[in-house]
Order: sequence, then C-alpha cells, then structure tokens
Amino acid sequence: MGKKVYVGNIPFSFTNEKLKEVFGSFGNIEEANVIQDKFSGRSKGFGFVVFVNDADADKAIAEMNEKEIEGRKLKVSEATPFDPDKPRPPRREFGGQRSFGGNRNFGRRDRF
Repeated sequence: MGKKVYVGNIPFSFTNEKLKEVFGSFGNIEEANVIQDKFSGRSKGFGFVVFVNDADADKAIAEMNEKEIEGRKLKVSEATPFDPDKPRPPRREFGGQRSFGGNRNFGRRDRF
C-alpha cells in the first residue's frame, strides 16, 4: 500500500471520482474516498487519497495544501492512523449538568 493523504475542507459536491480526478495529475492513485455521513449519504467535507508512489503523495501535499477549489481552501497532509488511546478534545455539551436558575426542585414533590 502506498502513502495515504488526508484531504480536508473539500467542496461538498465532490465525489470519489472527482477527488481522484483532481489528484490524479500527481501520479497513480490506488484509491480515493470522500467520507460520507452514513445516514444522509452527504459528504462530510473530507476524504483520503492513496498514492502508489510516496514521492507523488509528497508532491500532491506540497502543491495542493491551501489551494482554493470552489471557494474552499483545501487542507492536505499525510494521513495519520487513528489512535484510540490518544485523548480527544472534550466535546461540547449543551444542556445536561447545567441548571439555568430558578426552581431546582421543579417536578419533584418534597413537601405536601
């Protein structure tokens, strides 16, 4: 397997074929995948390209990073494997533990 390249901030209209077409000028591509939402099928705005040759991948990274396509600046870098042990940034929570004042015993009957 060749070198895997992460391509972020791609236009939502991109398909696997379009991603392969855009990066194909840098060399032979084994695979090009636009990551899609599993429920809606809509692009998540990023994908991966696997080049046969590492030098071609390096050239694509150098030339395509920060390049603007359809009004969006691409973020192109070498893909890093997912590490389940690496801590992720905390998720934002809306609601849950926070109380927005007022009657904290709302809905409970402490007195008769």
